[in-house]
Amino acid sequence: MGFNCGIVGLPNVGKSTLFNAVTKAGAQAANYPFCTIDPNVGRVAVPDQRLEKIDAIIKSKRVLPTFIEFVDIAGLVRGASRGEGLGNQFLGHIRQVDAIVHVVRCFEDGDVIHVDGSTDPARDIDTINTELVYADFETVSKSVDRLSKSLKSNDKKVLLSHDVGTRLRAHLEQLKPARSFLPACNEDELEFLKSLHLITSKPVLYAANVSETDLADMGESNKHVQTVKAIAAKEGSGVVVVSARLEEELGQLEAEEAKQYLESLGQTEPGLNRLIRSGYELLGLQTYFTAGVQEVRAWTIPKNTKAPQAAGVIHTDFEKGFICAEVYASEDLFKLGSEAKVKEAGLYRKEGKEYVCKDGDVMHFLFNV
Repeated sequence: MGFNCGIVGLPNVGKSTLFNAVTKAGAQAANYPFCTIDPNVGRVAVPDQRLEKIDAIIKSKRVLPTFIEFVDIAGLVRGASRGEGLGNQFLGHIRQVDAIVHVVRCFEDGDVIHVDGSTDPARDIDTINTELVYADFETVSKSVDRLSKSLKSNDKKVLLSHDVGTRLRAHLEQLKPARSFLPACNEDELEFLKSLHLITSKPVLYAANVSETDLADMGESNKHVQTVKAIAAKEGSGVVVVSARLEEELGQLEAEEAKQYLESLGQTEPGLNRLIRSGYELLGLQTYFTAGVQEVRAWTIPKNTKAPQAAGVIHTDFEKGFICAEVYASEDLFKLGSEAKVKEAGLYRKEGKEYVCKDGDVMHFLFNV
């Protein structure tokens, strides 16, 4: 299990530059596989140094990371929901994603024309958010209209869906996102709303796109970044500071050259790493590992996942026939240097169905079907 993010933003904010850069970087990182699923989707290996450290001890035949998908759509413009520009026709591509990465221009550059004439993150964020709300309003309205035709049946599910849809439509009409409506809904209402795949119901991660020089203090002295952070804090959204141009340049370099370039800028890692970590945090995800002679592999699960459900990520049979999980912490492996020593120290243990997995666990599942 990986996760996927839809990338949105105005034209000329660095959205596609960031998309192209991170997907290209993914193709070069440690020889991990990369593929373009279609012209607008890139699949990138999630960087995790623990994989290589585990492999150095276990010495498996192959190393398999978990992945993140980025879905890029054409830049949205004011009025997209009414047919302006090209972006609105592509919004359907991001209805299935787990989260939205909203790229916001936080740099000044006279050579890159802003669609609205100036750099103004607050205005830009409002433009995009408004268009996404309009797109959801259209989706909800169509659903409510369709349900209206079946009200005479007095079907409880239809009545419930029509009622919550009508209330949500009024909420969206006030230009409020669906995610601020959801906390007041019960399980049955949430089940219906989930079926609509509303864009504004998804968590948002703002990618504040800055110049290379602003990375020195991670945008702390950039007034535009501070504006984005203030908006995100009010919404309960995440923020990551990146330089799309730098990421693009890094993608064209060999690994050692890229490392030296980053160090010259006072950076220890690419912005992609921060982007992925921020996405994991936003979605409440964590990683566990399986390790053996054949392969060392990373798996993504939600936090607080119990052992049988973690096993089910590998194969449904593992969950159905779950007996127990043999577990140890990857950090213990790194400290002690071998699985044998982990066992000798009493840190290799068996856990049952109620065990809540921890980030960095190395797990081996016993099952019977």
